[in-house]
Amino acid sequence: MRPLLRGPAMNDEEENSDSTPLLPSARQAEAAPACCSARYNLAVLAFFGFFVLYSLRVNLSVALVDMVDSNTTLTDNRTSKECPEHSAPIKVHHNHTGKKYQWDAETQGWILGSFFYGYIITQIPGGYMASRIGGKLLLGLGILGTSVLTLFTPMAADLGVVALIVLRALEGLGEGVTFPAMHAMWSSWAPPLERSKLLTISYAGAQLGTVISLPLSGIICFYMDWTYVFYLFGIIGIVWFILWMWLVSDTPETHKTISHYEKEYIVSSLKNQLSSQKVVPWVSILKSLPLWAIVIAHFSYNWTFYTLLTLLPTYMKEILRFNVQENGILSALPYFGCWICMILCGQAADYLRVKWNFSTISVRRIFTFVGMVGPAVFLVAAGFIGCDYSLAVAFLTISTTLGGFASSGFSINHLDIAPSYAGILLGITNTFATIPGMIGPIIAKSLTPDNTIREWQTVFCIAAAINVFGAIFFILFAKGEVQNWALSDHHGHRN
Repeated sequence: MRPLLRGPAMNDEEENSDSTPLLPSARQAEAAPACCSARYNLAVLAFFGFFVLYSLRVNLSVALVDMVDSNTTLTDNRTSKECPEHSAPIKVHHNHTGKKYQWDAETQGWILGSFFYGYIITQIPGGYMASRIGGKLLLGLGILGTSVLTLFTPMAADLGVVALIVLRALEGLGEGVTFPAMHAMWSSWAPPLERSKLLTISYAGAQLGTVISLPLSGIICFYMDWTYVFYLFGIIGIVWFILWMWLVSDTPETHKTISHYEKEYIVSSLKNQLSSQKVVPWVSILKSLPLWAIVIAHFSYNWTFYTLLTLLPTYMKEILRFNVQENGILSALPYFGCWICMILCGQAADYLRVKWNFSTISVRRIFTFVGMVGPAVFLVAAGFIGCDYSLAVAFLTISTTLGGFASSGFSINHLDIAPSYAGILLGITNTFATIPGMIGPIIAKSLTPDNTIREWQTVFCIAAAINVFGAIFFILFAKGEVQNWALSDHHGHRN
């Protein structure tokens, strides 16, 4: 039931174009219960899938710290002397059985960035394939392939840096199809007024994967051997693939155990939003300004996200001078905050739409603004507090936590403007948004030749400025309704 109370007044343009988040046909429909439902079971399984995905992606960031010969690090003089040694001497013996490699800072930057050279290639093809064959198999095979390749990481490192870079690029190829495939699945599974909740649940697995894998990788490196980092997460990925293929279906219509009521609820809520045309309107897609608003926001957000994701363990070790065990735990703390924030924001965004009748575009703008400008402010602050360890960790944690707001902003706006082509649209935006992952760590390394606090301030300020620009562009040009070109009859329906 919709409340009689209206939300905050909108300007005339918004009132005409996006006055309500509900479909006329869905306005009277009662939502199917969430508990034990097929759509929430899908969200939970996807959650664990993206948990595995990001565990496989970020474990190298911690393991690399232990893979590199300390003599090479000393030769490069990467560890800053501006801050005093923070960690107390460790009483427990640090396992040194893992093989060490003579990789300088530049080589490490290429190793960390190589993943994205494969990742960027399969974004758009992944979205297109998902729209044709369904996202279930594509997502499953993407994570399975990455898991199997991860098991061969120690072997590739032994063969040489080129072999490791190639292996990581191949892992990127596998992971590149996953987000477009998931978006394509949600276009058939997520009722409009549950999109924020369902998508943030599923994608929050990525943050929890980071939270768990960073400290766990540090502990494994400390007490065992860095090679076990890759064996553990590779095996977990294979187990997840088996469960995914057994329990998930591409659409509600093909699900074996979904209730008739839930299936009718989902199908009826989406029936006026999906297109039946077989030809993808590529020209209209590429000419769509709302799509480019998402592209700019996605690129800007990921510049900060990927810079911190790949370099935060290095910053913790070389500037703040935490040991490898503390490094993993403290590097994970910001992503724990982001995980909590994503889950809560998904609930809040849909609550604003259902209970307070906020328009779709108003919700997307509010959450994008907080999720991009907030992190920019605290990221800059983190660079200007010197060697205050507590404040540095606090500001970096707050910065990344606030980034969770964006998960209910631009991150799912693809489904608002073109649900039938959401996988393709995400492939397009994620292609551009992968570029920061490729060049961000390299630029950051080049900007910090002496590894001083002032140099890192420059890295943080650049990331913050890019974030603010992306937020402004999205607020100005984003839309919240299904675009005309995304419907079979080309008569736009406002959602």
